Amino acid sequence: MLDRLLGRASLKERVAELEEANHHLERQLDAEKERRADAATERQRAEAEVNRLEDRVAELQDRVERLQDEEGESTFRAEETLSRARLSEVLDRLESVETEPEGVFTAYVDAERSLPGPVRDAFGDRASLVASAAPCLAVTDDAGLLSACLSVPAPPSPFTGWADTVQLERSWFEPTDEHVVALVRSDLFAMGEYDGREQTAFHGFDSELKSQHSKGGFSQSRFERLRDQQIDSHLDRCRAAIEEVSPDRLYVVGEGSVIHEFEDLSTAMKPVDATGEPDAALDDAVRSLWTVRLRVP
Repeated sequence: MLDRLLGRASLKERVAELEEANHHLERQLDAEKERRADAATERQRAEAEVNRLEDRVAELQDRVERLQDEEGESTFRAEETLSRARLSEVLDRLESVETEPEGVFTAYVDAERSLPGPVRDAFGDRASLVASAAPCLAVTDDAGLLSACLSVPAPPSPFTGWADTVQLERSWFEPTDEHVVALVRSDLFAMGEYDGREQTAFHGFDSELKSQHSKGGFSQSRFERLRDQQIDSHLDRCRAAIEEVSPDRLYVVGEGSVIHEFEDLSTAMKPVDATGEPDAALDDAVRSLWTVRLRVP
């Protein structure tokens, strides 16, 4: 009652209200501090995640660049089928190369043999490309400025060697002087005599060959035997025509399953897909024979 008379009751109530308000503000302050702490933690986590992702991106970019470099090392820098004029230009350029003694490396690489050690040493990490281009004439130099693989229509025996010039002969790549091209298929023969690129004589014929038999058993076996006899007779006739001409240089082209029969007579052989009548088929075969492919390791 005394507090009420002196006005203390209202004062105490006011103090209580202020204390409650103060507690409320303290709770708000604590909550804000906690919120800011949580926000700082989240920011740190976000920054750490950004850093991790940036590192991952850099790692992936580096991996892509390395894979591209590896891919570049395993593919040819250039590939080209040479036209007659372009072939002459390329051969002229190779023949013009001159270096100090043993500055240029030349090799004829046979596809049927493993890559020779000197070729591996000369081409280094590009040697696998030379192996994939074989059979080919492979050329490089000691400064790494020259690098080429050429398919060779009339190949020499395999060789390797360093010299001061590129070791090649035009007759490996272009028809020169007098020679004969014989197209042999199991049902067709066409032979042309040439002086350089000019045809001076032609002889051709085709042979009837039994078509595929539809029956099996004994009848099928008899059919296959008769067909083989027809092919043998045709090949004997082809050989007789070639031997009658008796060429010094003979290029045998045509069906892969039969041209090996003339290996003892030929300077070089090449399977080609030439169809049609004998004269037209021979023209196609000659174009295929003298086609040269350039690859740059």
